[in-house]
Amino acid sequence: MGSVLFIIYVLLLIYFLFFSEAYGRVAEAEREYRYNLVPFVEIRRFWVYRDQLGLFALFTNIFGNVLGFVPLGCILPVICSKWRNGFLIILSGFGLSLCVETIQLITKVGCFDVDDMILNTLGAALGYFVFAVCDYLRRKHYGKKI
Repeated sequence: MGSVLFIIYVLLLIYFLFFSEAYGRVAEAEREYRYNLVPFVEIRRFWVYRDQLGLFALFTNIFGNVLGFVPLGCILPVICSKWRNGFLIILSGFGLSLCVETIQLITKVGCFDVDDMILNTLGAALGYFVFAVCDYLRRKHYGKKI
């Protein structure tokens, strides 16, 4: 069941990051190389101009980047016991985010944004935290380790 959920998660992630026009994708003729290499610039911009940009833009950029990687941190340790290490989950979240941002830059379907990498990695860490708490509660309740 965990593997099926993980496959569905990856497919949805690919769709939203590379194909969904509602999430910042531009027409082929308008594509250009865009990038932000300065940490917290875009996060600050979205927060400061939240009234002008709208709640949808704020939510999808800031919270969406975090929430989009929470399943990685939750599901990966469930389907593979070797990944039950917080450092590995955070590293995998960063690595996957770096791959996504690089692909977006090369294909010009988005912006290579270091802030997105920070938020994605935070999401993976948050997902692992949720897994760790649930695993702790399960072991405490049932008294055994899987």
